[in-house]
Amino acid sequence: MTRFGVLDWAIVAVYFVGIASIGPIFARRNKSTEGYFVGNRSFPAWLLGLAMFATSISSITVVAYPGDAFRTGYLRLLPAFMLPFGILLASRIFLPYFRRSRCTSAFEYLEGRFGPGVRLYASIAFVFGQVMRIGTILYLVSLVFQQMTGATPYVCIVAGGLVIAVYTVAGGIRAIVWAQFLQTFLLWFGSALCFITVVRGIDGGIGTIVSTALADGKFLFGDPATPGGPMVSAPWFALREKAILMMLLMGLTNWLTEYSSNQNVIQKYVAAKNPKEATRSIWICCICSVPTWAFFMFLGTSLYVYFKLHPDPQAQAIFTGADGAKAESILPYFCVRAIPSGLAGLVIAGILSAAMSASSSSISAISAVSITDIYRRHMVKRRDERHYVLAARIVSAASCLLMMACATLYLEMTKLTLQDTGSKIGAIIAGGLLGLYVLGFLTTRGDGRSVAAGIACTVLFSLYITAIETKLITAEGLMNWFGLPESIAGWLARPIHTYYTGIFGNIIMFVAGYAVACLFQRQRRDLTNMTVWTRLDTADEE
Repeated sequence: MTRFGVLDWAIVAVYFVGIASIGPIFARRNKSTEGYFVGNRSFPAWLLGLAMFATSISSITVVAYPGDAFRTGYLRLLPAFMLPFGILLASRIFLPYFRRSRCTSAFEYLEGRFGPGVRLYASIAFVFGQVMRIGTILYLVSLVFQQMTGATPYVCIVAGGLVIAVYTVAGGIRAIVWAQFLQTFLLWFGSALCFITVVRGIDGGIGTIVSTALADGKFLFGDPATPGGPMVSAPWFALREKAILMMLLMGLTNWLTEYSSNQNVIQKYVAAKNPKEATRSIWICCICSVPTWAFFMFLGTSLYVYFKLHPDPQAQAIFTGADGAKAESILPYFCVRAIPSGLAGLVIAGILSAAMSASSSSISAISAVSITDIYRRHMVKRRDERHYVLAARIVSAASCLLMMACATLYLEMTKLTLQDTGSKIGAIIAGGLLGLYVLGFLTTRGDGRSVAAGIACTVLFSLYITAIETKLITAEGLMNWFGLPESIAGWLARPIHTYYTGIFGNIIMFVAGYAVACLFQRQRRDLTNMTVWTRLDTADEE
């Protein structure tokens, strides 16, 4: 087994020092929240597009995608194919508003459309979801560190979190965007080096990978029937189990949510020089992202074939999940085992760059939303810009601490893969934000009261699905508590698969809000430029 040598450590150390130094370089320019959060709206499309790409290609992609394909099939790649359609719709419906209004936060729109309470709800839902996301990213990084050093995962989480904190707090959006530009190329180089190493270790190369994977059903859109067992293709349509069409619909829902209400995207979109550059940036992100996601899934398949031809007890344990072995550890395990000293440092630096780029962007988004939508809007309203920039840095530091706390939760999870677990968590905490924005942009109905009804219904639905997922509600329990027939209790205990919580949550948000507005809303507000029906033709984006 290759050991992480002095040269590898030197490469990683140079990477950390180089990236960390970007923060202080740009720190002096952050004299206002406009500069700290959106860089005074001066970025070109090519730079923002690669920065968006780096945000989307986190360690969830670099580590979890290969782990998922190594243990299962390609079912969870299906949502990625819907990104172009999500961008096309969002660029026509949602994104032009954010350019016209010169907003900093994605949720400023909601106050003008529905009132301050709705904006506050959306802000809190977003912050909570992002904390869970960066916790996932840090957890995956801890797997890499654990494979490298042999330290306990908890030590790895603390060490990784501190390094990320040093880099993110000082520099603001300028440091983040330029660091992500550099990290993109390091990611590509490291992942290509890893893939070449895998292919060279297989007689017959890519041809053997494809033929073996086809024979074993590894390209199926499905999951194994049992851990380590044969692959089973998912049905085309079903509500109570994973299905191909529903996964595509889930993907479209996720991407529309991403490009209508995700501060990570909106913050960069409004930071572009002009509307044309903003639109180009999201298409650059799309062109880079979809092939990269597919590449990392294929890398996981290649690792499956490699270890099938070169049996290894630890790899077999990872494949079956024996003794709690995580599927996400397969790529770092291969890197340390098979990549020569000197090159291993470059590969690991590429994995770390993906994690750092995504987490820094999310931490910046958490800070922007916390300051713009919560602190400055509701708590401390009349202070100078220096005060708010300092508060933004404090929020960023606090986010790093929460990230470390959240990452420890994943250590206790022994689900199919983290990609599977993450899909469930993301669906549950979606909060119906897409339904809220659809109600706002595509109708002239709705006010604070009707949206409050939609929020209440959505939250109750999410809590109900959470109770089912955590086994607080079971068919047996419903039969014992309420005397329900077995068929009804079985349906109530699993009305839909957890993956689809986000889809139905958005539908519930929209339907409940629209219905209450139709029944009780009497006063019509001025909605000029707030909906697609009231947009003025003369309202230029800038």
